[in-house]
Amino acid sequence: MTLLTESRYMLWRNLLHTVRNPDSMLTAVLLPVMLLLLFVYVFGGAMNTGTDYLNYVVPGIILLCAAFGASTTAVSVSTDMSEGIVDRFRTLPITQVSVLTGHVLGGLVRNLVSTAIVFAIALLMGFRPTAGPLDWLAVLGLVALFILVIGVVSAALGMLARSPEAAGGFTFFIMFVPYVSSAFVPTDTMPSWLHGFAEHQPMTPVIETMRSLLTDGSAGPSLGATLAWLVGLGAAGIVAAAVVFRRRVSRRG
Repeated sequence: MTLLTESRYMLWRNLLHTVRNPDSMLTAVLLPVMLLLLFVYVFGGAMNTGTDYLNYVVPGIILLCAAFGASTTAVSVSTDMSEGIVDRFRTLPITQVSVLTGHVLGGLVRNLVSTAIVFAIALLMGFRPTAGPLDWLAVLGLVALFILVIGVVSAALGMLARSPEAAGGFTFFIMFVPYVSSAFVPTDTMPSWLHGFAEHQPMTPVIETMRSLLTDGSAGPSLGATLAWLVGLGAAGIVAAAVVFRRRVSRRG
């Protein structure tokens, strides 16, 4: 209960920073919306996906939205580590891990808000999913789990970086990976040397599972790979974040 209470206060602190500095939130929302408009209205007519392109591309844009939010989490963690606020927290009778928990949960809230906005824009554009109530709950759970996993990994990268600027650069790979997946085009259309990577990286099974839930009413055959990737990355991110945090704090004395 103590950890939950402390994490709640750290979450509130993180959200206050977001409200006072809305630029990052606007970027996290506007970029995915602009990409959605670009791919649907500029490139969509040339895309042959076997289905309506708007229905095809929305799941990929949702995950891309979370990837953009990963940069914000990494930068905020790096800022705390470099500005000395963590040293002040160490003088307080609180659980140190709550500092990172607040950042990860803050990223979850920000990304869920931006995801809801992107969904709303897509519906206005004509997105018509056939998912039932249970399917929507499964989509929400999948998106939330993906955001949490990306948040933990981003927190670890933010602590590895020596400056907030470097932290933003460290998360570039996370923002790039969705482009080399089934987010915008079927992987079968890619060159053979790229097809293997696109098929066997974490974004593709997550996107395919979400797309199947929204349009077919089932999780589809990619669910097992999706859970394996998310559980594995989440566990690796938690261990890495704990180890790096302990080392950074111990060096400060």
